[in-house]
Amino acid sequence: MTGQHDKAERFAELFRAVYLTFHRRDGPRSQLQNASRAVLEHLALAGPLTIGEASGHLRRAQSVVSEIVSHLEQQGLLERESDPADRRRTLIWLTPDGHQVLRREREVLAVDLLTPAIARMAPDDADALLTGLRTLIDLAVSLNENPAGLPKENDNDM
Repeated sequence: MTGQHDKAERFAELFRAVYLTFHRRDGPRSQLQNASRAVLEHLALAGPLTIGEASGHLRRAQSVVSEIVSHLEQQGLLERESDPADRRRTLIWLTPDGHQVLRREREVLAVDLLTPAIARMAPDDADALLTGLRTLIDLAVSLNENPAGLPKENDNDM
């Protein structure tokens, strides 16, 4: 077991070095207020909703959610569209910019720093790195029901 423990310690050291080398350095992590982020995240997971449905899911007053939605709409992060199944209902949904902001909010490591480093790796080494990390995650997930909300293999483009 000592060999596995030593490898785990070495991985932890390397992970720390990867984080320190490639973490985002572009200022504050979030430009969004928590309530705005919650609305965007919920819409990304639940799909298009009415303001009433969103307020029920978020357990916030409809007037509060409506104000947040209006603000996000002004920023170009949300849009309103008629429900194709019932034109009397108006749905709110993320714009491409809204999806991009969420993607950026979720980034821990700076992809623009990682890209040139990975580009300099031998393709087989880059593939082995990604495969090894995916295997490590999958094994951890199978042991404890995915407490960190880690993506599964078919959830991304590794």
